Formats: sequence, C-alpha cells, structure tokens
Amino acid sequence: MSDNSPIHSYHAHVYYEPATRGTAQALRQRIGERFSVQLGRWHDVPVGPHSAAMYQVAFASEAFAAFVPWLMLHRAGLTVLVHPNTLAPRDDHLLHALWLGPPLALKPDVLPLRIDLADESPIVPNTTPHLAPWS
Repeated sequence: MSDNSPIHSYHAHVYYEPATRGTAQALRQRIGERFSVQLGRWHDVPVGPHSAAMYQVAFASEAFAAFVPWLMLHRAGLTVLVHPNTLAPRDDHLLHALWLGPPLALKPDVLPLRIDLADESPIVPNTTPHLAPWS
C-alpha cells in the first residue's frame, strides 16, 4: 500500500443467525488457519450500524487480493460486508462497500461522517495461519 493511499485497511463483517452460527464458526476457523487477520469478537445481537449478529475480520490492504476472492468462494452462504477504512465510516459502509450475498440493512445514523487517523484502530493479527489459502 502506498503511503498516499486513502485506504488504511479493510473490515469484513460476517453475518449469521442462530441457525447458521455453526457455519459462521467453521468459516472463522478456516479464515484463521489461512490468513493473517484480526478476528474480532462475536456479537450475537446487532451492534453499531449492523442489523444482524456478526463478527468482524480486520485485515491489511496487502491481504485483500488473496482474502476477498477466497471469502467469495468459501462464505458457505453467509452474507458478508467488506468495506475499506478511509476515515469516512459512513461512506465506507454505505458507498464504498461490497456485499457477498444479499445486502442487509445498516443503520447509517450511528456511523460518523469522519474520524481522525488516531481513532483508526491498527490491524493486529491474532491468527496463526498454517494452511495455504486454497488448500
């Protein structure tokens, strides 16, 4: 990533329902086995702008080219929101995002228009990949 890039990192929000939590858990395990990412907490109820239960996967821009295509093919029917982090959270979630699966409603009013660079959380991978992505 260039120092001039407006994209600091990415988030993938993996949505699930009570009946698909096991599928989401299996996907989360497969992600951690294959990619150096930061797996976020489980949110079994909607939080922030999200209208469904989810967990977040934060990842560096350098991981996009390998991770997102893999996620497209391995999301097991779950809906996933992938968005950049450009210091404009509302636009990132609503205008610059891509959806894997059917889009879900978001609550734009809880998303700030802008944040300071100091408020952008750094990506700290908490996974230990030991499998090739396409294995």
